[in-house]
Parts: sequence; structure tokens; C-alpha cells
Amino acid sequence: MSEPFRLRVMKALSAALEEINPDNGYMHDLRGRVFRGRDVFGDSDPIPMVSILEAIEEKERLQAPSAGTEAAGPWELLIQGFLDDDLIHPTDPAYFLIAEVKKRLMEERVRDRKYNILGMNGKVTDLRLSSGVVRPPDEESAKAYFWLRLTLDLVENLTDPFA
Repeated sequence: MSEPFRLRVMKALSAALEEINPDNGYMHDLRGRVFRGRDVFGDSDPIPMVSILEAIEEKERLQAPSAGTEAAGPWELLIQGFLDDDLIHPTDPAYFLIAEVKKRLMEERVRDRKYNILGMNGKVTDLRLSSGVVRPPDEESAKAYFWLRLTLDLVENLTDPFA
């Protein structure tokens, strides 16, 4: 059985972020350090690392005409990154990682002139980023971290979510 479309998109997004590594000219190495659906981490988790979560609020989508089977609309995700902080300037390292994540996502956005975002052959029609937020270690995390909203516009077949 094939995988649901949204899971395929999440896996493609994870693979794209794992391309952030020194072999591709980046400072950080996210190979094997991108997680989907995790919001609790511990001391044994690798640093740096990134987690992709769905946003809590659901966005409305546009339905196809009454006889149609497709819908289009935004899918909001949250990308969180965690890494060791600098003792003097705790958030400085997080600015580097968020910049690399933004760069890699924008490379995906313009791939094949926007017709093949995340390799989904036109089913992801746009990719937008918020400005992001960088934070020092605090009650939420013992490490410096960032979060970044990612909005993907999807075209989905509602009668076959595996298509």
C-alpha cells in the first residue's frame, strides 16, 4: 500500500533538511537529525537537530467544484531547531542554523521553477516561511533553539488520500 500524500510530503521535507550537511556546503550536519512529530527531547538526542510538527490550528482549504475530488489549501508546519549555545552570545549559533534551514527550503521552492517543490510534481504549489524566532536556553529548552513556520500549499485528491 502506498503512503498517505501528507506523509510523503513530510518525508520529502525531512530528506530536504537532511541535505543540510558539510558535503553540500553547509556548516551544520543534519543527516539523521531531522525528526517528524516529536516535541519532547532529552540529553541523549543529537545536537544540532530539527523537528517538524504540524501547527495546532487548521487552515481552511478551497474545495473543487461540486463534482470535483480535489481541494487546495495551506498546510502549516512548525520547524524547530536545537543546538549548543554560545556562552557569551547564547543565540548566535541558532541564527546560523535557522539561516541554513531557510536557505535549503528556498532552494526547494525554486526547484524546477516551482513546479516540483519537494519532488511532488505540482501537488505542492507553494512554500512560504515566516521570519522565525531564535531563543536562548530557557524553561522550554536547555539548548538554544529556533522555530520557523512553514506553509505549504497543497493540492490533494480527497477521494484518494494516498494518491
